[in-house]
Amino acid sequence: MVFQVSLNFSSSPELPGAKTSLTLKAAPDSLCSVRAIDQSLLLLQPENQLNIQSMFNMLPVQMLSGYPYSVQDEDSEPCSASQPTLFRRQNIFIGYFPHSGTADVYNVFRDVGIKILTNADIKNVSACSAGFGPIIQPLFVAQKPLSSSSLPSQPVATVRTYFPETWIWDLISVSPSGVTAINKTVPDSITTWQADAFCTSPVGFGVAPSAELTGFQPFFVSLTMPSSVIRGEVFTLKATVFNYLQSCMMVEVILAPSKQFSVQTCNKCIHSSCLCADQSRTFSWTIKPSVLGEVTIDVTAAAVNGSACGKRAVTVPKRGRSDTIIKTLLVKPEGTTRYESNNELLCPSELDSAVTLPVSLNLPHAIVDGSATASFSVLGDLMGRALQNLASLLAMPYGCGEQNMMLFAPNIFILEYLESTNQLTPAIRSTAQNYLVSGYQRELTYKHFDGSYSAFGMSDASGNTWLTAFVMKSFGKAQEYIFVDEMVVDQAKAWLGGLQQDDGHFVSVGQLIHTDLEGGVNDEVTLSAYIAAAMLELIPVSSVFFTITDPVVNNSLVYLRNAYPQVNSTYTKALLLYTFTLAGDEQMRTTLIEDLAAKAIVSGGGRHWSRANDGSVTDSLEVEMTAYVLLSLVSGPLLPGFDLGYSSSIVHWLSQQQNAFGGFESTQDTVVALQALAKYSLATYSPQGAVTVTVTSPSGLRNTFNVAQDNRLLYQETQLQNVPGNYNVRAEGQGCVYVQFTLQYNIPPPRDQSSFSISASASGNCLVPIPSLDLTIKVMYKGQRPQTNMVVIEVGLLSGFFGDAISASDNSNSTYGIVKRVDQLDGNVIIYLDALIREQENVYTLRILQQDKVEKLKPAVVKVYDYYET
Repeated sequence: MVFQVSLNFSSSPELPGAKTSLTLKAAPDSLCSVRAIDQSLLLLQPENQLNIQSMFNMLPVQMLSGYPYSVQDEDSEPCSASQPTLFRRQNIFIGYFPHSGTADVYNVFRDVGIKILTNADIKNVSACSAGFGPIIQPLFVAQKPLSSSSLPSQPVATVRTYFPETWIWDLISVSPSGVTAINKTVPDSITTWQADAFCTSPVGFGVAPSAELTGFQPFFVSLTMPSSVIRGEVFTLKATVFNYLQSCMMVEVILAPSKQFSVQTCNKCIHSSCLCADQSRTFSWTIKPSVLGEVTIDVTAAAVNGSACGKRAVTVPKRGRSDTIIKTLLVKPEGTTRYESNNELLCPSELDSAVTLPVSLNLPHAIVDGSATASFSVLGDLMGRALQNLASLLAMPYGCGEQNMMLFAPNIFILEYLESTNQLTPAIRSTAQNYLVSGYQRELTYKHFDGSYSAFGMSDASGNTWLTAFVMKSFGKAQEYIFVDEMVVDQAKAWLGGLQQDDGHFVSVGQLIHTDLEGGVNDEVTLSAYIAAAMLELIPVSSVFFTITDPVVNNSLVYLRNAYPQVNSTYTKALLLYTFTLAGDEQMRTTLIEDLAAKAIVSGGGRHWSRANDGSVTDSLEVEMTAYVLLSLVSGPLLPGFDLGYSSSIVHWLSQQQNAFGGFESTQDTVVALQALAKYSLATYSPQGAVTVTVTSPSGLRNTFNVAQDNRLLYQETQLQNVPGNYNVRAEGQGCVYVQFTLQYNIPPPRDQSSFSISASASGNCLVPIPSLDLTIKVMYKGQRPQTNMVVIEVGLLSGFFGDAISASDNSNSTYGIVKRVDQLDGNVIIYLDALIREQENVYTLRILQQDKVEKLKPAVVKVYDYYET
């Protein structure tokens, strides 16, 4: 059932900073999602709006006003009057047209999409009536500017600092009366805000028509400036002053002086000019920032006493005579940002009541001056850092179906751990569930009609075997915390089951974005082990999905047992160990762990596994295979010689690989490692103990942190002033704490491109209203493998420019290196490629457009990397 929903602002227009009320009317006890956003955003993506029309377009039958031409009944006499008579008077036409009268059988069935085949008279004769309308209706009608009389009284001076793009984004419970008032403060933007609402209740749903509120004041100043610049660049700050009062004013525009920047050719940085009714004027300054970080720009426009503006008298309004706007500009250092983290798990005990850790923070020789910052943080829980950064576990982009799951899956592990240890609070549950819901809905956009999933959804030729297994197990396990349609999981299960061959292995379908799963016999074994493990993980969740006697599961385990003697890959053996641990096959489990233990690399109290078996290479796959071994040890009964002490050495190494955000290098290693660490944390959790951590700087300055049961999930951090420098950490008490030193700095663009070569050139078009640059990017893979995993090109944007994502294209005429997706994120254009072939050059083009003029531009960095070989 559909019910009526309405939204109404108490008044419009309103002054920035004024109090307003948004009245929401809906069915009693409804739950409504309400938003209000800057209307200018809708010009960019009008097709993504949820409104009555977009919901109607989702219906399988949309046009119910008539029948297809082939079955349409034509009337010999459409209405009882003669033919319509048209005549023109100026821009109006008048005529007689048929219209439907009272309801009849024909109209009732037509309106629900049913056609009746009968010779009975089921249609009434329509009556005729006069109608009129404009011959041409303009698309836009100029409106008279708002006058001050249409607004509430203004303050003498206004200071505006709050300029959001999204103003309201709330879930509102409607009262039993069906009416709820939402009280808000109007932001400082001079713009129109569009409010929309969607409501659900036990009786149905409803969508509200949009409501609008205009934030406006008759005298104001607007700034045009880039959002960020590179240190050393010079940009033009433009201040446009608008006067919608009905009188002339002498306007004085002042840029407040600051030690954060210098102004070129500026005489006291003051401009003055006459400004009469309905006029605007732009003033400019040339600014060079002198510090890194956020720079405050403060501009005031004021009406002052002065001589006449020509023959018109100058007035100074009693109210609203001054408007100040304050914005911030981000000044970034030159070069490429690098992050380094030094992590340790410190566990003082009764036997060893104090643990000390000396740490040296060193910087490379070639760094950008002033770009180095460092911090020290303490957490009482191994999962705490990931919990603090659920939305940003990686310092990498993630814009495809597999990467989206990286935002989804860790929430499940963290919820399971916190719930099992009685640490789950309503706030944490709500946050994690919100990420699960948004990730679930986003992942469905990568779903194919046959129930499979691929990195870029329907733009790919088919689903991907490995990704479909990943999604199936994640969705199945998420059912404990959010609604997941069982049919979605069943479709993925059925699709995967259809790929199993007679001998039990699974066929690889679709473009593999994780190429460690391909290559001879190990391809079939590794992929089949991954799918079998995914199915086995769902057995404890619900017997609806799988049981241990399921033929698909049994056949795959038989195949894996037979294939094991031919397996040489350490990665595959680690995955097999986890698979047989879930299957409860202790014999295979013992054989595999003893095999892997002989290949373990032990160093500095840590233990891990490497593809090279000598520890010379540490990348995302090393993290992933090491995490699989840990996950196997803590997911089954303890094995002789492989107790929690053995597992703790693996945790020691894994914790050292975590980045500053709590994740790891890539997506799959992050998912598997966090799952393993959550399982280990659950197995070793103790509610007892308290630890005091002291960090001492080279100058002798001390910072102390106390960690106990009531704050073990609290993230405690301090900024370090001495970089580079030697620090000392001391942990006392009983329990374990996770400490991390984080170092961030910029380096000049590196010359060594490793396994890739990349070059970029630009051609400009400056003789158009919006100047642009056409970039040509040439990329070649020069590594050892025949082809790469998924490749990402990050194009840094010049200050004052923005990217035209639609213009990104591949000019190589190759079946590899195809552009699959283009995103814009944090001043970069992110181009996703499916894969590159060795020694084959691919050429890509991208247009960037100039929004704000910036002089003495610093170079922007264009980089390319294999997403899974970082």
